[in-house]
Amino acid sequence: MIHKVTGKQPNSKLCFVCGLKNKFGLKANFYETDKSELIAIFKAHQEHQGYPGRLHGGIAAAILDETIGRTITIGQKDEIWGVTLEFSVKYIKPIPLDEEIKVIAKLTEGNKRVFSGTGRIVLSGGEVAATAEGKYLKLPIDKIADFDRDLNEWRTIVSETDPEVIEIPELMDKNSGIY
Repeated sequence: MIHKVTGKQPNSKLCFVCGLKNKFGLKANFYETDKSELIAIFKAHQEHQGYPGRLHGGIAAAILDETIGRTITIGQKDEIWGVTLEFSVKYIKPIPLDEEIKVIAKLTEGNKRVFSGTGRIVLSGGEVAATAEGKYLKLPIDKIADFDRDLNEWRTIVSETDPEVIEIPELMDKNSGIY
């Protein structure tokens, strides 16, 4: 399936998931699509392993949580953040290191204070490796943390390598029923 990129979300300096200057972080990039989904793209390395050659399950949960939690900001000018209230993950296949991994998330419901979403980790061949569901509280950043945008280098970094479209191979995972 082809996803047309409609926007890119900001990165920070030291966040484990999106921090561009965190030497142990994932350095994930987040792209909004024409299907109202958010796609994170990252590559896990040796320092992210649990078992040799496999992404640690807690790190898989972290990237799913971050991606689902960011869906509330798709196409929004006002900055509202999602604080995790509930989160569950189903691990289906091992996630290899040193290959591009995509996380696709979408908003499934929401009201004035709370929203829910789903996400899945998709391997380069299209196999679904993990799925997740989360419920989040909507809050402005000043209610969550003492956050200085300049100090934390919170900004959208446009790169020549940013995709215009993202292709997700369409394979059905027999265990999850998710395409």
